[in-house]
Amino acid sequence: MEVTFQGVLDARRRIGAYLRPTPLVPHPLLSQRLGCEIFVKHENCNPTGSFKIRGGINLISRLSEGERKRGVITATRGNHGQSIALACRIFGVPCVIAVPHGNNPEKNEAMAAYGAELIVHGRDFDEARLRVEELQQERNLRYVHSANEPQLIHGVGTYALEILEDLPDPDCILVPVGGGSGISGVLTVFAAAAPKVRVIGVQAENAAAVTRSWREGKRVETDSAETIADGLATRVTFDLPFGILSQKVDDMATVSEAELAAAVYEYFRYAHTVAEPAGAAPLAAVRQLKDQMAGKKVILVLTGANISTGLFREILSGGGKRQEAGGRSQRSGVRTWDAERGTRNRL
Repeated sequence: MEVTFQGVLDARRRIGAYLRPTPLVPHPLLSQRLGCEIFVKHENCNPTGSFKIRGGINLISRLSEGERKRGVITATRGNHGQSIALACRIFGVPCVIAVPHGNNPEKNEAMAAYGAELIVHGRDFDEARLRVEELQQERNLRYVHSANEPQLIHGVGTYALEILEDLPDPDCILVPVGGGSGISGVLTVFAAAAPKVRVIGVQAENAAAVTRSWREGKRVETDSAETIADGLATRVTFDLPFGILSQKVDDMATVSEAELAAAVYEYFRYAHTVAEPAGAAPLAAVRQLKDQMAGKKVILVLTGANISTGLFREILSGGGKRQEAGGRSQRSGVRTWDAERGTRNRL
């Protein structure tokens, strides 16, 4: 099955009974600070606090009767898993979700509350994903890949339709890129309905497999993906979204851990909204691209609000700066935040 503009239109009709459109909001304080007209697509207003629920409902609602009885399995760092867990609850489908060790416990709690069976495995998303691919065969479950699923991309692409209805003439849109489902939906819609709009993908410097692959013209796998932006933390590219992105994206940008933390703070301070680091990545990037964006209408997709309480507290108390007491990890130069214990863990 291919990803198509018609598929996004069909998905909108399907998910309309379960989701309301999210707001596209101009933010004057951010605009003043950045020298361009900033409009934020608030996907953090969705029921799971993330854009992913659009794809979850679209895909799970289309399962065959046999697939619904067998149940589904997937891997996640949290937002994709919450979307699948909630959609499975809506449609009465058994759901198994694998997360890596050290995953955000608040996201884990939400998935469990939606009724998912949680499995903890591996050091990161990609190791959890590989375990899921083994369990899928053992337990005869329908494997839902977090990115290589046309119906997920069709579903999340519906927010791009809403953007163009609210603001038909933007100059540029910046979209976070982890596995790539979100930007694939945006690229599919904008290529069909607004081809002159520049689409820029944003990754964390510490998890930049897609950006490096796009720039180097060959698929790249990184050794690690250790970033506070867990929604961007993958070491590999995925066939379906990377195929779309490599043909249609206008540019890619990467942002540092410090820039991600500063953007989370700026969203709270100047837009009075909560953004997880992945969702704040476009705001961090537009500061880098300030000269290019001057005077333009710029859309930032705030993809999610699911930041752990501990990390959010730390960023706010530091005025947008993360407090890095003590030494650095020999492997990555960063530390992770243990939201459950409120302490730092060495990677």
